[in-house]
Amino acid sequence: MTPSLSAIICTHNPRPDFLSRTLAALRAQTLAPAEWELLVIDNASRVPLTGTLDLAWHPRARVVREDEVGLTAARLRGIAEARGELTVWIDDDNLLAPDYLEVAWRLAREWPRLGVWGCGDFQPEWETPPRPDFAPYLHYLAVSRAPRDRWSNLLYDFPATPAGAGLCARAGVARRYAANVRGDPRRKALGRTGKGLGACEDHDLAFTAIDLGYGTGVFQSLRLTHLMPAGRVEEDYLLRLVEGHACSTVLLMALRDSSLRSNPRRWIDRLRGWRLRRSLSPIEIRIEDAKERGSRRGWSILEGSSSPAASP
Repeated sequence: MTPSLSAIICTHNPRPDFLSRTLAALRAQTLAPAEWELLVIDNASRVPLTGTLDLAWHPRARVVREDEVGLTAARLRGIAEARGELTVWIDDDNLLAPDYLEVAWRLAREWPRLGVWGCGDFQPEWETPPRPDFAPYLHYLAVSRAPRDRWSNLLYDFPATPAGAGLCARAGVARRYAANVRGDPRRKALGRTGKGLGACEDHDLAFTAIDLGYGTGVFQSLRLTHLMPAGRVEEDYLLRLVEGHACSTVLLMALRDSSLRSNPRRWIDRLRGWRLRRSLSPIEIRIEDAKERGSRRGWSILEGSSSPAASP
């Protein structure tokens, strides 16, 4: 029997204690195991995961090795292996609420016009509490709660665009996204690769749903806990994350619209920026500098690449 849903974990050198808790949360799901399959995509981990995980509790669990490093490469492998009508993407530090898969599958039936949807309630579990002045930037870590359910069929409507953790995508949308990446390999620059902190591959997947005439959404009834190791609340990590996100945002927008060109700021913009800096706190200045570095790096990547025209 074809499974209704494919739960897919993409992982690269995971923390064993985190991954074991992620799997325990899946084992506790209220959706019967006969309704879904579990795929663990081992993305070139130094110690191969095959034979190291207790998956005997699930009748449709598999570990699949993908040797090309990068989150996008791992997701493409997951899409190729998945047999469910719905794919649910789970990070190796996510603890899904017990009814997550059941709610995700119910939403698939109740909202046929949505192609991609996801978590509206991310709760952090901090190994080390973040500094108070990091509060405005914690959304970069996918720890937030949507003020309400929201859905849209507009590109760049980010409040209705789900993050990658817990993202749900209809199989047809996922397959089209995979075809888009194969047609334009520059899209692999989105998403994390090894220690690189790229982003926006989840937005590229979500926007593919809009290209196909679907909408996207976030729902408060989809809840998960995000395990946060101490290193993620260090300032260096946060700045690298902000820079990576800014770089990926440039790539995402330009890869979808070939008419976009690098636009160096005019002198008046630089003057306004200098005046603004005088009112910012030290951490705010460093955040803005990280955004600027990321944006410049994104345009540099695009100017040095040669690939097919941007495609939806």
